[in-house]
Amino acid sequence: MAKVLQVTNLRTCFDTDSGTVRAVDGVDLSLEEGETLGIAGESGCGKTVLALSIMRLIPSPPGRIASGQVMLDGVDTARLSDEEMRKIRGRGISMIFQEPMTSLNPVIPVGEQIAEAVRLHLGLSRKDATGKAVEMLKTVGIPSPSERAKEYPHQMSGGMRQRVMIAIALSCRPRLMLADEPTTALDVTIQAQILDLIDRLKEEAKTSVVLITHDLGVIAEAAQKVAVMYAGLVVEYSSVRELYYEPRHPYTVGLLESRPGPRGKGARNRHLKVIPGTVPNLYELPPGCPFHNRCNVVMDRCKMERPEYTEISEGHYVRCWRISP
Repeated sequence: MAKVLQVTNLRTCFDTDSGTVRAVDGVDLSLEEGETLGIAGESGCGKTVLALSIMRLIPSPPGRIASGQVMLDGVDTARLSDEEMRKIRGRGISMIFQEPMTSLNPVIPVGEQIAEAVRLHLGLSRKDATGKAVEMLKTVGIPSPSERAKEYPHQMSGGMRQRVMIAIALSCRPRLMLADEPTTALDVTIQAQILDLIDRLKEEAKTSVVLITHDLGVIAEAAQKVAVMYAGLVVEYSSVRELYYEPRHPYTVGLLESRPGPRGKGARNRHLKVIPGTVPNLYELPPGCPFHNRCNVVMDRCKMERPEYTEISEGHYVRCWRISP
């Protein structure tokens, strides 16, 4: 299959009065056509900054992409001008932001917001763009789409607003869609509907998806590949099946063991396991592996040298000194 996204040694920094924060610190990953890549990790690990870096939406100042490549269909977007990048956003790459209530314009009807993207990138007339907006609302499962297109975001439920965001993101049939916590704050029934919708539309439009979430269950359900991030680094990257059945990095093992299990009659009740310690201060990252102060199998080398990103089997990469091919 064609490789849609190739990220190589990407570093994104924020210069502040307290020092420089390396929010994304040398990330490598790839995504093929029609695949879904899940990105998991604790809050503050760099998931959203990675997505904004791919979109070239890092606020500057204080942020900047310090180095690395982001190849979209073989084109290095880091070398494009701002005007060229604006043409790619929406058509070549789109994003579903984490909170639709703050991402949608509160004073413009949702139908007009979809139509604006269509007019800009597809060159349709106002009438045709309005028709396309209604069609997209119907596609994402919003009832009475002609009437709903005239409503404002505050008149809709959280699930409906998230569907509008998906409609905007897919209206121009992009090659790549970034979904940043698309099911956050939604009840489990609506979460399942949103994930099913993204998966169905992905198949119809042949769009590749990067799914950012802290929920490992969501990734198991929706993704084919997974990247686990910690302190700005990808510490493990593999197929979903291999990572869930054979996790190798101690942090990945800790995340999987901290998942709640079934409870009640017939289930094995157990206490939740936790990862000891706290995430390191990104202003002053410790030498060596950033996870070493929380790791239960730490060695002296881990405290001195940053682990290399090593392929231990086909398509399975780990950043840990204890792991070897």
